[in-house]
Amino acid sequence: MTESKKSATLSLNGESYELPIFSPTTGPDVIDIRKLYGTAGVFTYDPGFTSTASCDSTITYIDGEKGELLHRGYPIDQLAGKSHFLEVCYLLLYGELPAAAELEKFESTITRHTMLHEQMHNFFRGFRRDAHPMAIMVGVVGAMSAFYHDSTDIADPRQREIASHRLIAKMPTIAAMAYKYSIGQPFIYPRNDLDYASNFLRMCFAVPAEDYDVNPILSRAMDRIFTLHADHEQNASTSTVRLASSSGANPFACIAAGIACLWGPAHGGANQACLEMLKEIGTPDRIPEFIARAKDKNDPFRLMGFGHRVYKNFDPRATVMKQSADEVLDLLGVENNPLLQVAKELEQVALNDPYFADKKLFPNVDFYSGIILEAMGFPTSMFTPIFALSRTVGWISQWKEMIGDPQNKIGRPRQLYLGSTERDYVDIEKR
Repeated sequence: MTESKKSATLSLNGESYELPIFSPTTGPDVIDIRKLYGTAGVFTYDPGFTSTASCDSTITYIDGEKGELLHRGYPIDQLAGKSHFLEVCYLLLYGELPAAAELEKFESTITRHTMLHEQMHNFFRGFRRDAHPMAIMVGVVGAMSAFYHDSTDIADPRQREIASHRLIAKMPTIAAMAYKYSIGQPFIYPRNDLDYASNFLRMCFAVPAEDYDVNPILSRAMDRIFTLHADHEQNASTSTVRLASSSGANPFACIAAGIACLWGPAHGGANQACLEMLKEIGTPDRIPEFIARAKDKNDPFRLMGFGHRVYKNFDPRATVMKQSADEVLDLLGVENNPLLQVAKELEQVALNDPYFADKKLFPNVDFYSGIILEAMGFPTSMFTPIFALSRTVGWISQWKEMIGDPQNKIGRPRQLYLGSTERDYVDIEKR
């Protein structure tokens, strides 16, 4: 970010104020309003912060009009097609793609941090059996600070790195244990001879009486889901992590805050909402009815998993995810799964209907990831925990960047106050 020779002029009550303009490496210019209150005595009003840059960052860039998503400058489709999740983790954390020796060391470090402190198993058993896995993850991740005291000092770069490795490594174990607990099965320990995605699938689907042989197609699809959800710029949960960390909170508390925010159906629950919509449709023969409802402005029904708030033309992650969805469905079949039959038929109808093309209602990453997870056998309650698992590295990367930023200040948004002005207290007998 560089301060350009350009500036913006604000005229207010006959006074003019010059505001510096910063130019990013790519994207729109940014007006610097940090001194606006001190010089002009006014705030800006921006609900949802949709026109406000809360930080500068070098991690992820999105251009919704172009359908572009870059991690450290690398297009997401190239990373998802040619790389794998732990390599993308290294890229997000350290800024560059690793050399072979660097990647081998990083993978070894993550693999050897996957086990949880044995006493943490008691946390899981304290929850009701029907507790939502996201509720369990919020509690367990927040509690990690009570077990890993040697990685909570945010002023120590080495402790920050250890905390980063621990969170990336242990999140699949926590998510899998939350799933196992919810279905009444014993926990499965991680294995060091398996890759990251295969380990997670095995911890979810193996049982002590019978091991689980991980199919490489399913493992690759899982790895792509992780990769395609690794980071997404300053979204709600990432901003929550940054806001929590601005107070100096320990990293485990900050990531737990991000998980709690992601739990909201408007954020992390999109692929779950997509599957629930497919269940509502029920059978392929009912698709024309629901397509007609989607086109009716007076009908509240909306097609979930189509279009995107950020991407205005296409979701760059969806192309790669569609490829994985096709591979998984070819492997597992859809003949005995009405939900997947509806999904495949709905995809074709939407892609070939001019109405959806004109409205930019393309199948997005949530549509395809929901199909894949359903085909693998995950219940919809596990969709958001898997999203949280994937996004952990993005949260940590943003957290590390913020901690190292000399401009870091505690978050303190302003408000437009519309309440009562000062008034005197009235004794209760006179009210």
